[in-house]
Amino acid sequence: MILKPATLLAMTALVAAPVFAQNVATVNGKAIPSSKVDQIVKQVVAQGKQADSPQLREAIKKDLINREVLIQEADKQGVATRPEVKMALENARQSIIINAMLADYIKKNPVKDAEAKAEYDKYKAQVGEKEYHARHILVGTEEEAKAIIAKLKAGGKFEELAKQSKDGSAANGGDLDWASPAAYVPEFSQAMVKLNKGQYTETPVKTQFGYHVIKLEDTRAAKIPPFEEVKTQVSESIQQRKLAAFRDELAKKAKIQ
Repeated sequence: MILKPATLLAMTALVAAPVFAQNVATVNGKAIPSSKVDQIVKQVVAQGKQADSPQLREAIKKDLINREVLIQEADKQGVATRPEVKMALENARQSIIINAMLADYIKKNPVKDAEAKAEYDKYKAQVGEKEYHARHILVGTEEEAKAIIAKLKAGGKFEELAKQSKDGSAANGGDLDWASPAAYVPEFSQAMVKLNKGQYTETPVKTQFGYHVIKLEDTRAAKIPPFEEVKTQVSESIQQRKLAAFRDELAKKAKIQ
């Protein structure tokens, strides 16, 4: 049977239509598949940035066309053959692969609610029930600290004497603001929690930083947010520790010379 030209054209159009539908555009003969648009739309929607819409798809299509125009020109100019570009491409390749592997590790080793709760309870215990508002004067020698204590006993003003403190608090009269005892080195916190409101240490407190004279301004109940409010942050912190441990384990197994 011999087909008429019109019939042959119609059949050719039917065969070509599905192929054409697979692409959103062609740039100098290079096809941009619609699946690429679908993939990017899926990523954008998953990130919660936008909902799937004709406007979003059109914007992505235009961006892909512009990229294809630019990459074709870059290829003509041989940009990809430059040593610095090759190095950047290799770094990007490694980053993508590593991030994908770490994402798999996180998926296989999720942080359980019990882990996050245990971490929260540990932090809560470290912080304690009270916060302390303290001032201090930090000096280099015990003799200097004793001299400051003598001046305080003689009626000297703590804020004025704190101007000689060897840290940033000197500009604020030695003010350390509100903090839990866990925020300080043990020697400092142990001396601080023994003070009553308005009292200062009458013997120098030695730490790794030097000698301190500490004054307690006030105390208040510690402000610790409920677990549900910080659950995400706590879980992320544990997750980062797990990833660090995973990297360290791989490094230990590797033969590094």
